[in-house]
Amino acid sequence: MAEEKRPLLSIVIPAHNEEARLPPSLEKIDDFLREQDFDAEVIVVENGSVDRTVEVAEEFARTHPYVRVITAAVRGKGLAVKVGMLEARGEYRFICDADLSMRIEELVYFLPPHVNGHDVIIATREGKNARRVGEPAYRHLIGRINNFIIKLTAVRGFEDTQCGFKMFNRRAAEDLFGVQQMTGIGFDIELLFIAKKRGYRIKEVQITWYFDADSRMRLVGDSLYLLVEIWQIRRNWLRGVYAKRETREPDRQPVV
Repeated sequence: MAEEKRPLLSIVIPAHNEEARLPPSLEKIDDFLREQDFDAEVIVVENGSVDRTVEVAEEFARTHPYVRVITAAVRGKGLAVKVGMLEARGEYRFICDADLSMRIEELVYFLPPHVNGHDVIIATREGKNARRVGEPAYRHLIGRINNFIIKLTAVRGFEDTQCGFKMFNRRAAEDLFGVQQMTGIGFDIELLFIAKKRGYRIKEVQITWYFDADSRMRLVGDSLYLLVEIWQIRRNWLRGVYAKRETREPDRQPVV
């Protein structure tokens, strides 16, 4: 039996209590995909929600068959992204925050012909061609401090490791997410840390980013926890944890 054709693109959306923000984002993604000449899938990974996230996602999926809804058994954005990326089938796999704070039309800059041989492409809100719209100055300042710490202790060469929009080709996604350990916000740093160690080609794409006052980032608590996760990442590397691909399936439960 012939293998089913893979879509060019998989869009993975981690969703925790997103009943309000998810439907308009899915509508915008649908409008975008209707204008493209390639096949795509969207995977919504519900992650410990106590609102109607599952219901609104399933309602949309019923009329849009390229959308799948999955639940992650344990809460954590890193876990939700991992489940979605390993479940995805696309040649290119894009992490997309549910608030769609990057205009979905900019996704074309993460796909051929703009890939230019890169394995991982990450959005950045820094640089002369990037724009931050509506972000309070104090949040930007804390973000720059966090980035300085990340460059000093974990991953050099990138101005914005924590932006929620990243593309991985299929080979890089299956390799990196197969060994990912961090279930919290430090997963971005972990993936880039391993990718650099593995020799994957990585580039940043400058985007326009729109601040959402409903941001789930806890400035002080999450910033401190990043330090803990960076220490865990470096310890894992020294212990050889990332040298072995996980053989078990990620802990997930499809929504039916």
